[in-house]
Amino acid sequence: METSNVSSSTVADIDDNPTIAGGVRDVYGEDRATEDQFVTPWSVTVASGYTLLRDPHFNKGLAFTEKERDAHYLRGLLPPTVISQEIQVKKMIQNIRQYQVPLQKYMAMMDLQERNEGLFYKLLIDHVEELLPVVYTPTVGEACQKYGSIFMHPQGLYISLKEKGRILEVLRNWPEKNIQVIVVTDGERILGLGDLGCQGMGIPIGKLSLYTALGGVRPSSCLPITIDVGTNNEKLLNEELYIGLKHRRATGKEYAELLEEFMTACKQNYGEKVLIQFEDFANHNAFDLLERYRSTHLVFNDDIQGTAAVVLAGIVSALNLVGGSLGDHRFLFLGAGEASPYNLSIISPTFESLIVLQQGINQKFLAGTGIAELIALEISKRTNSPLDEVSKNIWLVDSKGLIVSSRKESLQHFKKPWAHEHEPVEKLVDAVKQIKPTVLIGTSGQGRTFTQDVVEAMASLNKKPIILALSNPTSQSECTAEEAYTWTQGHAIFASGSPFSPVEYEGKVFVPGQANNAYIFPGFGLGLIMSGTIRMHDGLLLAASEALASQVTQEHYDRGLIYPPFTNIRKISAHIAAKVATKAYELGLATRLPQPKDLVKFAESCMYSPNYRSYR
Repeated sequence: METSNVSSSTVADIDDNPTIAGGVRDVYGEDRATEDQFVTPWSVTVASGYTLLRDPHFNKGLAFTEKERDAHYLRGLLPPTVISQEIQVKKMIQNIRQYQVPLQKYMAMMDLQERNEGLFYKLLIDHVEELLPVVYTPTVGEACQKYGSIFMHPQGLYISLKEKGRILEVLRNWPEKNIQVIVVTDGERILGLGDLGCQGMGIPIGKLSLYTALGGVRPSSCLPITIDVGTNNEKLLNEELYIGLKHRRATGKEYAELLEEFMTACKQNYGEKVLIQFEDFANHNAFDLLERYRSTHLVFNDDIQGTAAVVLAGIVSALNLVGGSLGDHRFLFLGAGEASPYNLSIISPTFESLIVLQQGINQKFLAGTGIAELIALEISKRTNSPLDEVSKNIWLVDSKGLIVSSRKESLQHFKKPWAHEHEPVEKLVDAVKQIKPTVLIGTSGQGRTFTQDVVEAMASLNKKPIILALSNPTSQSECTAEEAYTWTQGHAIFASGSPFSPVEYEGKVFVPGQANNAYIFPGFGLGLIMSGTIRMHDGLLLAASEALASQVTQEHYDRGLIYPPFTNIRKISAHIAAKVATKAYELGLATRLPQPKDLVKFAESCMYSPNYRSYR
């Protein structure tokens, strides 16, 4: 066929000669539209009939009532039975449980999300503890690795170097206009798996699923974005099924200009109040982006700030079990930000800098590690003591040993504020014996670094040592729950980044806590949205952390828990949202006026419900 003929042909010109070619009209004709003719991708705009069944936002499957089937031309397109959403949930969870491979469960859940959004979220909410590891870590990591081969439906927005100069136009291609939360990644540091390039899209999709399921943020308000600047992963560059740009990563000016255009376009298209969450960027870019845009955009990094908030909440809760005030305790960190090939995003331990907005006007930079910094801020707030003073009870160990003043000249700048006067100490066990910490926190990304000698030293110094082994995955946890309880003879207060099963020791069952960021970010995001907050503030993180700690009841403490059960996560998120919103109003950062009288009830009223609605 000549090119000129192609451009001048129309669908109406096509002859219906009897062949088996088929085509857009589904006739057995010589339909050149299926070959090389340009066609217009018409779409039905009224949701009814077959189109309604293919729209995940409105599809209810067999739950369509008899009246709805008549009103929306569904008669005959569905089997005759009508079942409730509750029965659909029961059926789907049975189907999911039939799969033995976690990735198969993930694919089944993603397929459901593309077919029936309401049922997907209803299922996830009702079975959150069982399905959270399926739709997010750890299964989402494998899904990202194999994203090219399991890619079925386009989800999210892809912005590549090809779109430089046109990013605003690309954002406007997204069908939903009232966007309130953006989770964006460049795929360079996907969990503990490294550079997965464009295939990192599974992370923003999974994260936003949790914003909706756990925090009640409407799915139509969520936008997952992957910024594709290439990849340095040689395997992907040579992979036929790789879906991203096949060249090495852009860096320097080219990278910065693309991100600048992206941030400007987001603000222009969605306004001041859109929350932009940076997810799984390489450390240097993550720190730089927070530092650069925190004063001009509403930005958040869950890897850094969310982790700090959830760990602080666990420590505050643990005080009810060990006694004393936060300022009475001494903290020792293993892991001060050195690069580790096993370091997962959920336990990323460091801030390169943390900006404090005082009443939204004055800014100053507080160098330090994320968790340590937030602990220091909370102690300072509770004791009215200067940060320099309270920081003396917080010690860090890196790959070269205890961080002390004599090492200052060779230290990275964000470690220097934590270099205290002390003789050099190389081994962790010796640091424990000399510093005498009451709280030992692992963010090293290296497995089995809390050895028996280290844990037993903690037990010899403390009646109830607090041991937080935060590195992921399970193989990289500083110690296991069983080791912590056994080596302390059942006296440890233990929590981890990876999930561990309950441990039985001398006839008593211990339930380890999990410092999961999903406790914090969904409610935190909801609080920012419902108050119309326009800038981030460390006071908001402290408020979220305190709110989470307050949800641990005496019943939980009696079971040795320092985090509440995940089964109540939406209630927990509502309380976190209310506390965050309250603080935003106090700081003058909230724009949604007047302030609601009961912010907990207001948060609950703002939450998305996946229950089916009746159609006219």
